[in-house]
Amino acid sequence: MYFKALFMTESNPHLDSINDIKQLMQKSSRFISLSGLSGIAAGVCALVAAWITHEKISNYKSDLPDYSGESGTGYTFRGGYENLEWQLIILALITFIVAFCLAFFFTYLRSKKTGVPIWGYVARKVMINVTVPMLAGGLMIWRMMELGFYNLVAPTSLIFYGLALINASKFTFPEIRWLGYGQLILGIVNLWMIGDGLIFWAIGFGVLHIIYGFLMWWKNERVPVNQAV
Repeated sequence: MYFKALFMTESNPHLDSINDIKQLMQKSSRFISLSGLSGIAAGVCALVAAWITHEKISNYKSDLPDYSGESGTGYTFRGGYENLEWQLIILALITFIVAFCLAFFFTYLRSKKTGVPIWGYVARKVMINVTVPMLAGGLMIWRMMELGFYNLVAPTSLIFYGLALINASKFTFPEIRWLGYGQLILGIVNLWMIGDGLIFWAIGFGVLHIIYGFLMWWKNERVPVNQAV
């Protein structure tokens, strides 16, 4: 018993050192400053944007011209469609900017707590791995809009966003990978349910982000930083 107690007493400092080294390795290889509140904020922004988009599309459909070629708003069918298209593009840009600013704000606060630079080597790795698939997807969506394939915009955005998250997940929390799989699956299913693109978009960018954000907050932010996994 004496030797056992002596061994346990002497081994504790070594175990503490191993745990410290493990935490340092995790900090150096993973971007752990992502905040769950960022995901919640992005999800709320997406749901608000989806609701506004639904209202705009509903109003547009109610103003479609009848067989005489007249419209309730006084503009031609094509002119009204182009006007709606630009309104939705502007709405998407505003949503992205607001969500990005909120994500940056909460991530900045989280980086202060974790002591991990918000723009360190690993953060740049995450950004690169997210940007490449997103840029490719953005160019593809832009071309599809030029060709008039608007029904494919929602599933394409979900698929490429999912691929971007999966691609970047090896440099941050593993929950990001599962969020990416969720987006990817929704996008693929949406390819066979084209008319429900806005619903899938709201579920993917809205509901899944809120669920992911809450789980991330519950796991990593409601406890002291040195106890988070």
